[in-house]
Formats: sequence, C-alpha cells, structure tokens
Amino acid sequence: QVQLVESGGGLVQAGGSLRLSCAASGTIFTINAMGWYRQAPGKQRELVATITSGGSTNYADSVKSRFTISRDNAKNTVYLEMNSLKPDDTAVYYCNARLRVATYPPDLNYWGQGTQVTVSS
Repeated sequence: QVQLVESGGGLVQAGGSLRLSCAASGTIFTINAMGWYRQAPGKQRELVATITSGGSTNYADSVKSRFTISRDNAKNTVYLEMNSLKPDDTAVYYCNARLRVATYPPDLNYWGQGTQVTVSS
C-alpha cells in the first residue's frame, strides 16, 4: 500500500506565506512525478504545480512567480512554498504522485487526504 501524507496547511493573512509538505510511503519502486492540486468550494479540482523526478516543473498561470514546487527524491517528499498568498488561493490542497510499485508498468496515481489553506483578506 502507498500513502501520501500532507502537512503545513493553515490560516494566513493575505500577503503571507505557507509551506506544504507531502511524504509518500509504502511499497514504491519509483515516483515519476509529484504535484499539488487544489479545490475551492463549488469549484473543480485544478492543477497548481507539478515536478518530475528530473526536476522539470509546471505551474498554473495563477501561481507562477508566487509558488515554488520542489522535491527530495531520497525522501519521496514534495514541497510547495507559497508566497504572496491571496484570498483566491483559499482551497483544500491535495498532493498527487504518479508512481510504480514494481519495476514494470503501469504507473499508478495516488492522492493525499488534502490540507486546508485559508487566506484571509
């Protein structure tokens, strides 16, 4: 079994910063990509940022220059540094990992339980 455990959410004022962490554990052969998604009330889940095992990153336009995704491959952990937070960033943030539990395909998709980020104006 694979688990993704997130931490670091909370309440912050607009303009503030938060750092989210997500650690993957269990039977993992390799993690190809990790990322963060978010879902605000009444809205669909959307991509925030992703990072490959080689370090290539991708960001939603709404968070570029404010958020930074990084990962520690040795610890199977991904981070999201969030700066200049806005009330529109308020959402439940979910960690995602695309990984293999064996040396052969397929890649499997796993999700964390989510962590609440609330930005007050």
